[in-house]
Amino acid sequence: MISCKKETTTLPNVEDVVSEVVTDSTNLEFDEVPAEKTITQLKEELTAKGFKTFDYVDEKTQDTILMQQYFMAFLKRGPIRTQNEEEAALIQKEHLAHLTKMYELGYADISGPFGDDGDIRGITIYNVPTLKMADSLAKADPAVKAGWLEIEVRPWWAAKGFPLR
Repeated sequence: MISCKKETTTLPNVEDVVSEVVTDSTNLEFDEVPAEKTITQLKEELTAKGFKTFDYVDEKTQDTILMQQYFMAFLKRGPIRTQNEEEAALIQKEHLAHLTKMYELGYADISGPFGDDGDIRGITIYNVPTLKMADSLAKADPAVKAGWLEIEVRPWWAAKGFPLR
């Protein structure tokens, strides 16, 4: 220690300082990054859960592509469109809450409206094993129950894990 004054300074005892040091009690736990599953493992897992799949080898890349059956629900304009503005706003709010819940629970992968004013208002892609389950989830939508929308569900195949671009 350097000082301009001519005073003697005594340093504190190291043991006193060390005993006063607060130790960090945070326990750092790191989640293990799971090893990427092979196509065979993923296919077996999906099949065990009741999903339909098939795979093929891409001629260009020689990658094995796993295809999974999803279900595309077409949300069509329903027969009951006589709600007043307030009722329609409430139905829309409940409809969006339902779609959000389907996404959060892992039943739906993506939903959205079409950009025109046609009879098909939007789609939801359900990631469930059966048409019956997708149809049941789609019909649980408050907008469908109110007759504001109708549902048509069709099986649809897509490569598992491929993102939208």
